[in-house]
Amino acid sequence: MRIPESLAERVIADSKDFALEGFVYGSGPEKPAMMLVGEAPGETEIHNGVPFSGRAGKELMAFLEGLGLSREEVYITSAVRSRPYRWGKRNNRDGTVTERKYNRPPTQKEITAHAPILDYELSHVEAPVIVTLGNIGLRRLAGTDYKVGDCHGRFIRTPVRRLQEGAFVWSDRDYLLFPTFHPAAIFYNRSLQEKIAADQEKLRQFLKTGVPS
Repeated sequence: MRIPESLAERVIADSKDFALEGFVYGSGPEKPAMMLVGEAPGETEIHNGVPFSGRAGKELMAFLEGLGLSREEVYITSAVRSRPYRWGKRNNRDGTVTERKYNRPPTQKEITAHAPILDYELSHVEAPVIVTLGNIGLRRLAGTDYKVGDCHGRFIRTPVRRLQEGAFVWSDRDYLLFPTFHPAAIFYNRSLQEKIAADQEKLRQFLKTGVPS
């Protein structure tokens, strides 16, 4: 499933004043085994156009493999479709300093600007469950009261936030969400491995039975 070019162009135009670069389309079938909602693409993704293809992507592919799934069987998207960046300095071994772009979390204004894309995907992708990866994807859909550390590994049936006339409103229908940690979180906190494995097992059982536990 691919969003209309006109929608992508409109969102890119609406984002022109933000520190964003590149654009990565969602990827996957219209009727996937699940939908995955991440944060935003990074440096690798904006260069090859493939969502979750950098370091975090390798962790995500291992997570999917543990569920018996491939990339082609799921729909992968994110709250923001361009890379949010900040300028920073890196000290080189030869004593010189290089200024370069670093990843950063998207702002609320950036999430709002890109909201029409995820809204379109929610309307056109028929997934039995939406797996949110980290806090950005979770809060974009379920609201700011949720925190992945508190609700990971739980199935949540709820309306989701959609953009309407510049403000978020709740959808008319419920969606089944399953929050878990962002794949990159493990780089900074190895102790999350056990929790991620437990979340993976819950998803595996859901895929087998179709019943949230």
